[in-house]
Amino acid sequence: MTLDIELAANLLITVSVVLAARNSVHTWWTGMLGCALFAVVFHGARLYAESGLQGFFIATSAWGWYRWSRVGTRPALPVTRAGWQHTAAAASVALLATLAYAALLRHHTDAAAPLADSAVTAFSVLAQLLLMQRRLETWPCWLAVNTLAVPLYLSRGLHVTAMLYAAYWCNAWYGWWHWHRRMQREQQA
Repeated sequence: MTLDIELAANLLITVSVVLAARNSVHTWWTGMLGCALFAVVFHGARLYAESGLQGFFIATSAWGWYRWSRVGTRPALPVTRAGWQHTAAAASVALLATLAYAALLRHHTDAAAPLADSAVTAFSVLAQLLLMQRRLETWPCWLAVNTLAVPLYLSRGLHVTAMLYAAYWCNAWYGWWHWHRRMQREQQA
């Protein structure tokens, strides 16, 4: 049963990740469904930060879906840069959140990998916030998340998920390239 849920979660999230790289608004609802299933999978693997993160993803996906959609006569949100100062400040906050959350997990739960779990969670939050705003910097952030997530998931026996996160790492490179091209076209128009 757990493997079936893991496979279904990965299928939905794969569709969502590919749609995000393609800059499609449908990334949001497919991601919401996949996140609901991943909450169950990660809880079963004692990755509590990852499990809780899925609730954040569901809520922010609803907001991202709204922001990316054309509402009335307002044009869709363009791809832009966050800027290095904003990105550095946000990354610093994510690092501090990683350390704080890891300490909480270490002292108050039986979490399997508190530091790695917390880092994937904190930087996923940052990447998701950048994605919701269609900021180009979302893609290097997703690259970092996927780089950390693959060995974490392997260590917990989530082999299918680890393999797909390795593919998501490649997709993040594609998303970065695709969004950069789109941003340039939007600026020229």
